[in-house]
Amino acid sequence: MSDHTLVEPAAASEDRTLPAIAYALYILAFSNGLTAIIGLILASANRASAGPRMASHYRFLINTFWMGIGWALIGGVLLLFGVPLSLVLVGIPFAILGGVILGLLSVWFLVRCILGAYYLAQGVAYPRPNTWLI
Repeated sequence: MSDHTLVEPAAASEDRTLPAIAYALYILAFSNGLTAIIGLILASANRASAGPRMASHYRFLINTFWMGIGWALIGGVLLLFGVPLSLVLVGIPFAILGGVILGLLSVWFLVRCILGAYYLAQGVAYPRPNTWLI
């Protein structure tokens, strides 16, 4: 058996409900964008009082939000300046690059949320909460 499938008694006592709600709010943000902020507030408020396994999920959620905001700003600025400049054909590469960044960001964000929810359902800590990839 893998170490990820074993749930120790200490892990069973940690409440997985609030991290699950935060993951659901992040995924729901694809329809309205606002629920990710609520998920961030929920993760930030509960990180200090959580056990070590759930604290890794909260740290992962917080990092996912801020990295996503950073890349969304980069993609948005490229798109914002690229679209008007595309009238004189100079901005087309910038607009395309901004769109590609925002598209890849959406996939990245969704994959991170699904993978985090998977580890949460297994009852284990997220193995690499500080990484920027997956």
